[in-house]
Amino acid sequence: MNHSLLSLLILSFVVFSCKKDEAATQLYPEANEELSGGIASVNNHSENAFGQAAPNLTENEALLFFVGNSFFNQNWVQSPASTTARDGLGPMMNARSCSGCHFKDGRGHVPEFDGETSGGLLLRLSISGSDAHGGPLADPNYGGQLQDMSIAGIDKEGTYSISYTDISGTFEDGTAYTLQNPTYSFIELNYGALDAGVMISPRVAPQMIGMGLLEAISEADILAHVDEADSDNDGISGKANYVWDVSSKTTRLGRFGWKANQPSLKQQVAGAFLGDMGITSSLFPMNNCNDEACDTLPTGGEYEIPDDDLDKVVLYSSTLAVPFRRNVDDQDVLKGKEIFQELKCNACHVQKYTTGTHPTFSALSNQTIFPYTDLLLHDMGDALADNRPDYLATGNEWRTPPLWGIGLFNTVNGHTQYLHDGRARNLTEAILWHGGEAESSKNEFKALAKTEREQLLAFLNSL
Repeated sequence: MNHSLLSLLILSFVVFSCKKDEAATQLYPEANEELSGGIASVNNHSENAFGQAAPNLTENEALLFFVGNSFFNQNWVQSPASTTARDGLGPMMNARSCSGCHFKDGRGHVPEFDGETSGGLLLRLSISGSDAHGGPLADPNYGGQLQDMSIAGIDKEGTYSISYTDISGTFEDGTAYTLQNPTYSFIELNYGALDAGVMISPRVAPQMIGMGLLEAISEADILAHVDEADSDNDGISGKANYVWDVSSKTTRLGRFGWKANQPSLKQQVAGAFLGDMGITSSLFPMNNCNDEACDTLPTGGEYEIPDDDLDKVVLYSSTLAVPFRRNVDDQDVLKGKEIFQELKCNACHVQKYTTGTHPTFSALSNQTIFPYTDLLLHDMGDALADNRPDYLATGNEWRTPPLWGIGLFNTVNGHTQYLHDGRARNLTEAILWHGGEAESSKNEFKALAKTEREQLLAFLNSL
């Protein structure tokens, strides 16, 4: 064999070997992984990304979607009023519209100054004990949440202030970080003192996308991840919350709310109408008001939002589409996904389900979705505890929030505040606040190299 031919063979072998090694390290997304909500996904990454209808609605559902949208976005007014379809606001409330907390169907934010209203953060209140159905027992004077707005002629319940204490730390590579720990105090209370043992829990309004898809996940698929005794010794022990269903008057699996304390999207919506805006419905017909003067005020009818209109808002809330994933085939994103799994983040933030048959909206049935949640309760440690039980949820336990859409918060809502109270100013801080069942994963995150941390964040921001 002559020298030239030998050189050519060697060069060919080297090139072939390099291509083989490159192919071996190439990562690939799962089929249709960009379709976070299955067919109920939209390719929209603008500031209106969370406000789109699922594209597979029927013609009639699409029309009702826009009617529901109007009830969601327009301000309600005090009774009596000429706009009888939207009167009955208050007398106590936290917002004048659903979008006052869920601006552009997105995530609420922490007040930028003391007394700012309608930003999407409220304070839950309860005292020791439980109500007749096992739920939280409301404060005698202020009910189940502090309402910092009211109609004309009625004093609001009060206002609150937030102060922060810095907590400093370092990653194992020496990179420093600072977390901010919130403390809540009341500036003004207009109806006497809170109970001496009152328990306070701040709640930020979450993004609205994909909620009907979550309702379409079968109970069996959710309960398959329950492991209260940690029988597999992985440190993760998901727990189901069972809560009171007002419509059926039975106890059912909870899947909505920060503590999984609502069994259905309809009850979640009706509860928000009453608690956040003082709008009564057939599910919750009694006003939340602690002033005797409220009893003599005009109302917007027996039910201030009739069932037909409530159902339109439920349709709207159920069928908001999930935006497509971005950069699903980017190698850093895919490496970040591997790290997410290596850190066992997916033990709670379960990647994928196939929905069952939705009882109302066929567009949500039999969809392969990627919500990154198990809808179960997990002990998140003392640092995140609100120390407030909610049905079976203890003060340390929170429902795993779905991660779809978290990379678009800044685009849609102009901020990057995470966790139940918005204390985390970015995704890194959100991870660093994890404790309890997630303590090991958090510590492994702190041990990652800077490049690996950036890859994990690239993955999360693609969701």
